[in-house]
Amino acid sequence: MTSLHGRIALVTGGGRGIGRSISMALAAAGSDVALSYRRDEAAAQSTVEDLRREGVRANAYCAHLEAESECESLVDQVNTDLGHASILVNNAGIASRGLSVAETNAAEVERVMQVHAFAAHTICRMLIPQMRHAERADIVMISSATTSDPIANGAPYNMAKAALEILAYTIAKEERDHGIRANVVAPGLVDTEMGRRLMRARAGILDIGELDDVSPFGHVCQPEEVANLVRFLVSAENSYMTGTRILCNAGGTVDYDWY
Repeated sequence: MTSLHGRIALVTGGGRGIGRSISMALAAAGSDVALSYRRDEAAAQSTVEDLRREGVRANAYCAHLEAESECESLVDQVNTDLGHASILVNNAGIASRGLSVAETNAAEVERVMQVHAFAAHTICRMLIPQMRHAERADIVMISSATTSDPIANGAPYNMAKAALEILAYTIAKEERDHGIRANVVAPGLVDTEMGRRLMRARAGILDIGELDDVSPFGHVCQPEEVANLVRFLVSAENSYMTGTRILCNAGGTVDYDWY
């Protein structure tokens, strides 16, 4: 495994689900980790304890990322407590309410866009100037397979993830000469709390494990499988990829193509 020793990572939404697995994967490679969370302080602090057991520095920060001021405060706190991050994983996100476009008001679109796209833009705006001075710097956006195969009744989420991806592609071109790589990881259905809620709401499936038999490779994607991609992208093993979108959906779903 390529070492990330000496680097500092900021993982938004890093206390649970995919974000937790990303935080753990980066720490296992030696990176110090700052993670943000919105509500679940217990999960965030539990993740921090596990990160510190890996022998790295780790802190959790409560931040409501829909507010620009809280995004700015988050970066300032990380700079003060741990130092300048050279790895940024924009992972924090929220689901939309599952309504059609005709039933969705502008306030919901704005709320979802703020968390996924506007917050990522603000954090990138603050971190990029300091990343330009790092020996190596990486930005990874955690998007979704829905940007290439949109689900119905999810326009705010689909739109927000598409905006997040465009942000990554723009940064990749703007910052390549400064040695900053910006890439996208786009998972399909993942065995997380959000994924389980989605299955309950859309398919009435109470146990996501019931989908293992109809999933590629015999199982629903696990958060660690997404985290492994992120760890590769920010490592020295990725020497020539930027502005790239990697799908993590095993080539598409089998018997639940509606997702």
